[in-house]
Amino acid sequence: MDTQTLQTFISLAEYRNFTKTADSLFIAQSTVTNRIAELEREVGKQLFARNKRKVTLTKEGELFLPYAKRIIDLSETGIRSIHSMKKYEDTFRIGSTNTIYECHLFPIITEYMASHPQNAIKITIGHSADLLQGVQDNLLDVAYSYLPFYHNDYTCEVFATDSLVLVTGCQNEQYNGGISQKDLVHTNYLYCNFALQEVGLFIRELFPPHYEFGFEIDNCPKLIPYLLSGDGISFVPDGLAAPYIRQKQLRYISLLDFEAPRINCYRVARRKS
Repeated sequence: MDTQTLQTFISLAEYRNFTKTADSLFIAQSTVTNRIAELEREVGKQLFARNKRKVTLTKEGELFLPYAKRIIDLSETGIRSIHSMKKYEDTFRIGSTNTIYECHLFPIITEYMASHPQNAIKITIGHSADLLQGVQDNLLDVAYSYLPFYHNDYTCEVFATDSLVLVTGCQNEQYNGGISQKDLVHTNYLYCNFALQEVGLFIRELFPPHYEFGFEIDNCPKLIPYLLSGDGISFVPDGLAAPYIRQKQLRYISLLDFEAPRINCYRVARRKS
């Protein structure tokens, strides 16, 4: 099972089209067809369902896809590690969610780079679950995650704690006196899927079951421009909101009859033997 075949499988899973996949990899369409057929023979399962109109992953293909991506990542990381040994004394592979990186990590990493120029830094931005898997696969040395990971072979410690605050753009004059929980459902709430167990459940339970938000995004820092440009409101970590509060671009909305939970950020790494 070579990496070229796996990369072809991953690309076809993304493009769902043999021609587009071939163009993206600069190979002939027949090569794509042959590689996929070879891979399906090797795994003993059909990975794609094909018809004249589209190509879709089978259940077996969906199951195999994350493993294929991990094999490619492991291979590329290994090659990079070998080559980096020539130039740098050490390489630190750091994984972080975008929000933790923006709120807490950036100044720490910048300071470290200035004081340790002999070491290389590799940063991966992703979702908590993927980052924790990266530590287990030895693709990352440390992960900064919103999800804890408790295992005898790994350390898991609280790296930072943030308040969850309700904010809106300073031009929005609604709710200057605060907001009650029952009134929240009537607002232009911009929903960010934090993918956090406690915080995600807290926000969901503020709204009726199966509530359909008019706006959803899964990247908290990308939510800020929408808050700045309109009359929407949203819960965000205070570490992310604070710079905009100081610049008087965002303002806090006080909670009248309910409280928001605090957010823990975790540092997860393999224990040193």
